[in-house]
Amino acid sequence: MTDRPRLTVLSGPSGVGKSTVVAHMRKEHPEVWLSVSATTRKPRPGEQHGVQYFFVSDEEMDKLIANGELLEWAEFAGNRYGTPRRAVMDRLDAGEPVLLEIDLQGARLVRESMPEAQLVFLAPPSWEELVRRLTGRGTEAPEVIERRLAAAKVELAAESEFDTTLVNTSVEDVARELLALMKVV
Repeated sequence: MTDRPRLTVLSGPSGVGKSTVVAHMRKEHPEVWLSVSATTRKPRPGEQHGVQYFFVSDEEMDKLIANGELLEWAEFAGNRYGTPRRAVMDRLDAGEPVLLEIDLQGARLVRESMPEAQLVFLAPPSWEELVRRLTGRGTEAPEVIERRLAAAKVELAAESEFDTTLVNTSVEDVARELLALMKVV
């Protein structure tokens, strides 16, 4: 067993602020490598291929899954998302801290394939705050928001499956706590 860093998985309900926390953390500590997921979702305004996601067709996603090239994959809100395996393993083998920001389904699959991974649950300060964040985005149709809220209830109920819970009351505090868990600071 090499003395490589543990893979850290950050998960939590949609709208809890995972992306915001990760962006803040990486601004301060760019050496933390964030895995870029592949998705069949269409890009949102300002998103770039290879930066926020690798935007792939359904056929390309089918191939990645069939060839075992994804560490995990899941379907969410009508789109598929997956983590390319090789890039994660290469970074860990090089001794770099690696962070995955993924949904509950993906976190469970990582736990199965990499039991040594550290699973961190990001919780909202309250249900009301989560609803406010999800409805305040203004980027999704009402039926998508309803699906996300229903999924969030299920995701919140899975908190006990994680090694650690961080409550997102302050982006700065949570980013600092996450870095400490990853032994970056």
